[in-house]
Amino acid sequence: MTVNDDKAEIIEIMNLYAFALDAHAWDLFDKVFAKDVVAVFGPAGAGWDGLDAFKASFAEFHDRLDSHQHTMMGHLVEVDGDTARAFAYGNWLLIRNAAVGGTSWTGTGWYDDELVRTDEGWRITKRVCRLQGWSGNPNVPEQHNEHNPDMNVKILSDFASAGDIGYLKAVQGA
Repeated sequence: MTVNDDKAEIIEIMNLYAFALDAHAWDLFDKVFAKDVVAVFGPAGAGWDGLDAFKASFAEFHDRLDSHQHTMMGHLVEVDGDTARAFAYGNWLLIRNAAVGGTSWTGTGWYDDELVRTDEGWRITKRVCRLQGWSGNPNVPEQHNEHNPDMNVKILSDFASAGDIGYLKAVQGA
């Protein structure tokens, strides 16, 4: 397998994540994430240790919405043998018709991933997702703080300056 093959496979599983969310095909998370994945989302750093807890939480959250669409873009991948770092931007639209104050909330952010090659293919072992901006009704995600937007969002360059972007460290050889 060439580095370009590895990169293509990694980009495929990053996109499969968004498809799995929108299709409510939670079993597809098994093709995206390692069993011992650590996932950190949102401004409060809500986290999940392990694939089962991650899948259950995301299924519960997304099942309460009437509709949603997630888009991944701007993929960057750095492969180093059987490990890799990847970065992508994401947009999402969440719709909950019963939300007080409007039915939709849109957000944009980024994903910083650590991956490992397994016998089944590449899997994400750590995912950090940060919100960059949002518009619409912040009540759409309901009361779950791990998904609610922070009004004081740090921008990507703040995280880069602090040395908190794993992909950036990988490409800079740090």
